[in-house]
Amino acid sequence: MEKKKPLTTEQLEDAKRLKALYESKKKMLGITQYTIADELGISQGAVGHYLNGRIGLNVPIASGFAKILQVPISEFSKTLSREVSEYSFNNSEERSKQPSGRLAYDYPLFDYVQPGPFSEVGSYTASDARAWIATTKKASAKAFWLEVKGHSMTAPQGVRPSFPEGMLILVDPAELVESGDFCVASANGDSEATFKKYELDGGVSYLVPLNPAYRILDCDHSCRIIGKVVKAQWPEETFTKN
Repeated sequence: MEKKKPLTTEQLEDAKRLKALYESKKKMLGITQYTIADELGISQGAVGHYLNGRIGLNVPIASGFAKILQVPISEFSKTLSREVSEYSFNNSEERSKQPSGRLAYDYPLFDYVQPGPFSEVGSYTASDARAWIATTKKASAKAFWLEVKGHSMTAPQGVRPSFPEGMLILVDPAELVESGDFCVASANGDSEATFKKYELDGGVSYLVPLNPAYRILDCDHSCRIIGKVVKAQWPEETFTKN
């Protein structure tokens, strides 16, 4: 088992400042670790880990804490504040293209996701993201984009929905996955996650591809649900002329 990398001095100082802000404001704002957990879409234990410097802060989580505590990110993390500023600057032109009156929410795009640690505590950082993708869909602070790989979720012609290779899917680990939902999961001890439709039949769970040429996977005790797919869209460059 890979040993968790210890937090840097800077990360520990960020956590210390964040915890001090939380302690000074929790009574006035009427918040607890449980209400923060609900707002961020994570567990109360994960909130405690962030506050106590057991897990390093990342941009989405820091943004969530800042909003709840009603302070700028710079109050507890200069580094993450700079990352947000740099991202905002580099994407200001893209933001200006958003339809008037509609909020855009940004989530990181990853090349892949590891089944275990991510679904538990959202252990990614801003530097892990290949890009940040805007959408009008509001999801939890742990949500992220993945690009569909392969053809297992391409439905036969004329059948909808269909998720061809190259499409982007927004995955939210905070959402409950029920029978009939699309999800990202790991099965049979696979080291990389898979995108499938979750089906429950007679008390037995399955991961079902939309392409009948691919086999259905059992989702037994070794299966780990990472998150529910709450949105799908094509990348902007799909519609960009060369």
